[in-house]
Amino acid sequence: MTNAETIAKLNEALEKLIVAYEQLQNSYDQLQDEHNTLENENEKLNSENNKLKDKISALEAETRNLEDNLNNLQDSSEKDSSNINSMLSKIEGLLSKKAHPEKHNYDEDTSKVRETIQEVIVDKKTDSPAINTTNSSENDEKDDNKESSSNNGSSSEKIDLNRMASLLNGFNN
Repeated sequence: MTNAETIAKLNEALEKLIVAYEQLQNSYDQLQDEHNTLENENEKLNSENNKLKDKISALEAETRNLEDNLNNLQDSSEKDSSNINSMLSKIEGLLSKKAHPEKHNYDEDTSKVRETIQEVIVDKKTDSPAINTTNSSENDEKDDNKESSSNNGSSSEKIDLNRMASLLNGFNN
């Protein structure tokens, strides 16, 4: 082999090495771009994950608040039911004390009053949304007043609970 042939072969080998190096460099650049893209996507996913965790925490807190409101509303409903039942008992006691020839009518009236009050309780339970529990007694009185004023004109069977309570207080005095 002569020097010219050796130089030609070395040039050819050098050109192949340069082409291979350029291909490796291009592959490295592509991998680097893919790596950067994956890191950006990972950051976005982590950001979304943190946002979802925050939303979950907020929803859990809201759920606890709603459960507390529900418990307070149920307690209020039970107290209202108890108060109404005690008023009914007082009314029944007063009606049974009076000796009237139309006692049968009083029994029918008492049962109608009981049914009407139970309907009012059911309506109140189904119609009342989650309310601020600190104002529940004030809202209950307002709702009773509104309900009685709207129902007095439309049906003679509906009873004004505040009026009934004042009547009971008057009978007891």
